[in-house]
Amino acid sequence: MQIPEFPNLIHYAIPVFIATVIIEVILTVKVKMQEYEYKDAATSIAMGLGNVTIGLISKTLVLGVFYFVYNSFHLFDIPFVWWAWVLILFAEDFAYYWFHRISHENRFFWASHIVHHSSQKYNLSTALRQTWTGSFISFIFWIPLVLIGFHPVMILVQMSISLLYQYWIHTELITKLPKWFEYIFNTPSHHRVHHATNPQYLDRNHAGIFIIWDRLFGTFELEVEKPVYGLTTNINTFNPIKVAFLEWFDLFKDVFSSKTSILNKLNYFFKPPGWKHDGSGILSSDMRKEWESKQKSER
Repeated sequence: MQIPEFPNLIHYAIPVFIATVIIEVILTVKVKMQEYEYKDAATSIAMGLGNVTIGLISKTLVLGVFYFVYNSFHLFDIPFVWWAWVLILFAEDFAYYWFHRISHENRFFWASHIVHHSSQKYNLSTALRQTWTGSFISFIFWIPLVLIGFHPVMILVQMSISLLYQYWIHTELITKLPKWFEYIFNTPSHHRVHHATNPQYLDRNHAGIFIIWDRLFGTFELEVEKPVYGLTTNINTFNPIKVAFLEWFDLFKDVFSSKTSILNKLNYFFKPPGWKHDGSGILSSDMRKEWESKQKSER
């Protein structure tokens, strides 16, 4: 199979990222919305640059794993033709949905993904706040696409396209889009819900490009109440090193300091964020149930 050459889309997009962040700052001030927190934006940009730099290593390793799996076994020989790109658009987005959802439901993956949610602001710079560790472990969610027969290069290109799509939805300057678009695609409104800590919004709207997955699998929530951004317990630091590794530190601290069985120690990796072996932890699902119960009692 002849493999076409593709540019690194993320690297080419960096000047666009910088320009649009500057434009958003100007527009934000002009329309007298809440001003940018410049330290927060600087941290997000630093995390983004670190992600791109580390990505030179991680993507090489991931591509190597994908090639190994692809050369060892795949069901179909899917060519680089137009219909294959349509298929990979939906297939990759489906894989992303489950990666993203599990990253909120499993603390091991949350330890990396928490980085993206650590900002208490919501703007284009927040989109750049990316993990430094996640790409070394998250690739396993895309291996089924390799086994089906999508070429590794095609998968990585579509992953980059998905990441680029998700950049523009990190803004409060866009309120609502046409109803048909809001029904099918992930939008700023839907993704604001995802970044919010309001109980009814927790662990909702995991979509990458298509919001249809959330609608199908019961994780969709419409934006009604104004979102409050950040974490249920914010880390309150602008230090990129702490942002990148604090949850990993806390995870291993819980594992090694807890006086409990080996099984319970392992559960700290597999249970949701907030889980404690003694039942003292607060889960996002519990917070949502409490909110739903309160809503019923007020009716």
